[in-house]
Amino acid sequence: MAQHTKVLIVGSGPAGLTAAIYAARAQLSPIVIEGEPSSTTDQPGGQLMLTTDIENFPGFPDGIGGPELMGQLRAQAERFGADLRVTKVQQIDLSVRPFQAWLTEDDEPSIEADTVILATGARSLMLGVPGEERLLSHGLSTCATCDGFFFRGQDIAVVGGGDSALEEALFLTRFASSVTIVHRRDSLRASKIMQERALTHEKIRFAWNTQVTEVVGDDKVSGLRVKNTVTGDEQILDVTGVFVAIGHVPNTTLVRGQLELEDNGYIRTFTGSTTSVDGVFAAGDVQDHVYRQAITSAGSGCMAAIDAERWLESHGE
Repeated sequence: MAQHTKVLIVGSGPAGLTAAIYAARAQLSPIVIEGEPSSTTDQPGGQLMLTTDIENFPGFPDGIGGPELMGQLRAQAERFGADLRVTKVQQIDLSVRPFQAWLTEDDEPSIEADTVILATGARSLMLGVPGEERLLSHGLSTCATCDGFFFRGQDIAVVGGGDSALEEALFLTRFASSVTIVHRRDSLRASKIMQERALTHEKIRFAWNTQVTEVVGDDKVSGLRVKNTVTGDEQILDVTGVFVAIGHVPNTTLVRGQLELEDNGYIRTFTGSTTSVDGVFAAGDVQDHVYRQAITSAGSGCMAAIDAERWLESHGE
């Protein structure tokens, strides 16, 4: 028989755990499905579990490690009575009430919920080359606004050719001695205004028709092995930092076809955290393709919990 809950939270990054803190303090006894350690798309704690130092999260003047921050949020949610489960949702049905979620392959649902908060996050698209996974957070990053400060005075590279890549590169010029944009084509996909800013910036260089084949380094990044896509020639770019900016993919497989999505695949939210299904709310990177910061995710998790609480009150739950 399925267990009933007033609030089911799917995801345990800053959005999911903040939602859990607020829902638990409101005496709603939320169930939080954290994800599985073996999964790259719904790892417990989200992307911050792969981040070494966070210096821009309010309240930590000396910075804090990503896993440590997530551990503290998790403990805070547990303190107020949230039911945290290290597993994943195999399937969810948002067409019936109460909503139904399966944690196993059984025919019968595991959980029935009056409201659902989706905080499944998004994942950065990666290059899939040797050294990348090993050196993530050791000179390789996917977020300039998160980590740019650590590369003050260094020569770094940004991989990509769209608006996101150029935004990252322009931001990084505040800190780096030089920024080399590595792009596999001979022209950029970014908007004209972003191209103009990057092409005329004194700190930005371009490696055209260039594909990354390896991130080089033992304990930290010491260079990029690249290949010219026209001539086939290989060389090592002498950089000590690499920012991968080839896009993000929201983790929406679970609800695709059940919720209205934006053209880019993110969950469409309306007033506050509301979605196209009454009683279902979304928070964090699964619906935010603009800011993608830990603090904005936490804020939207707070919004989702309050929205869910008010929905329950208005429906006499």
